[in-house]
Formats: sequence, C-alpha cells, structure tokens
Amino acid sequence: MEFVKRMTKIRIINFILIVISLGIIVNCAGKNPVEKLPLEERYKRGQEFLENKKYYNAQQEFQIIVLSGSHTEWGDDAQFYLAESYFKNKEYIIAINEYERLTRKMKYSPYVEKCRWRICEAYVAESPNYYHDQSNTHKALQKLQEFIDEYPDSEYRDKANKTIKKLRNKLAEKILETALLYIKLHAYDSAIVAFEDLLGQYYDTDLAEEAHVGIIRSYSLMKKVEEAENYYKSNEGKISSSALKAKSLEYIKSAESDGNK
Repeated sequence: MEFVKRMTKIRIINFILIVISLGIIVNCAGKNPVEKLPLEERYKRGQEFLENKKYYNAQQEFQIIVLSGSHTEWGDDAQFYLAESYFKNKEYIIAINEYERLTRKMKYSPYVEKCRWRICEAYVAESPNYYHDQSNTHKALQKLQEFIDEYPDSEYRDKANKTIKKLRNKLAEKILETALLYIKLHAYDSAIVAFEDLLGQYYDTDLAEEAHVGIIRSYSLMKKVEEAENYYKSNEGKISSSALKAKSLEYIKSAESDGNK
C-alpha cells in the first residue's frame, strides 16, 4: 500500500514536471528565441549538465526532449538520461518510473537491459536496514531474479547474484533478531519456530549456522537436553564454524549441569 501511495505521488510529480516543461517550451517560443534550440543541441546541454552533476538542469533539458521529440532519433536517449539524472540524484523511485517508461514504450531500444539493471539498483538503494519494513528488499530480490532470468549472459550477472546473497542475508538477520528477542523473553518455543523459519527460507545465508546454534540453545534453556543433543548430532555437519560448534556444546553441557543439580 505504501508503495502504491508513493507511485501515485510520482505520477503527480511527473504531471507537474510536464506542465512546467510545457511552460518552458511556450516561454522559449514566445519570449526567448535563444532558447529555441535544436534537439541535438539541447541533448548535448543535458549531457554536459549530467557530467557536471547538475542533475536538476539535466532533468529539464531531457524532459523537454522527451516531451517534444520522443518520436525522433533522440527519443530513447533522452528518456534514458532523464532517468539517469534522477538516479544519480538519488531520486530512486522517480528514476524507476522513468526507466520503466522506456522499457514499456521503447522495447527494442539498446538501453533496455541497462534500464532493467538500474531498476534493480534503485530498489536495492531503497532497501532499508533490516529492522525496518522490507517491502523494497523483497521487490529488489524479485527484480534481480527477473533480470538474471531475462539476461543470463549479462555483464551484471555476477553482481546481481552477489546482491541477491546480500539482501537474503539482511532478511535472515531480521528473523534472527526476532528469534533472539524471543530468547530474551524466555519464549523458547517461539524462538525455535523463528530459527526454523530462517532455515526454511534462508538456509543458504551466512546466518544459517547461527540459527542451528540458536535452536540448540533454546532446547538447552528449556532443559530439554536430549532434544538439544539429538539436534546437534543431526546438524553438526551444517555448523562449519569451530567456535559455533564449541558454543553449542557449551549450551548442552550447561543444561546437563543444571539438570543434575
């Protein structure tokens, strides 16, 4: 729902930009003949603004070309660099909208693959820290997987795979922190459920080992020594860290000692 609201705002912003740009064109035609530039010249100006990090000025130039010359040879170039000017200015949601506009309307443009990749990067940039809502993280994962499926030989494939791993680790961290909170609250059954959820969804992440140890710890704190021992024996091979293995055995030993008192 939040994403829908943001996209609605984007459409409003885009409408305002179009009105402003049309006003610029009219003013240029009626009051300032110097500004009646050929599209090629305006495109060069936009590129110069972009290179000099004057993103707002670049947006104005490319917006005018998109509005008045989308049917020309400069159409897809201007649309792409309009999106780039938003992306480089860290206006990621608006950038996504502009990249998607190109991929919808100019399906055979040479910029399509780069646009698809930029959309992935924009959603990744919008992905917050693990303790916040992760809607954009899930969206980024979806877009990254779609990109890999669509462009298996892309130069961005390796980076896409690394980014997917990083985002999955973030989602796993969110579940891990929830499980650890349950332990602090002595809600050990709930902690085990959370750890199992992590292992079910993110078994291939860096935090999977900690989830195994967390289950052993929870059983041990519940004084269920046999369950803790059996779980350790069944999953020892999945815990590659010697430090985590030692910690697991310490939890079991502590539970055994408490049980013999």
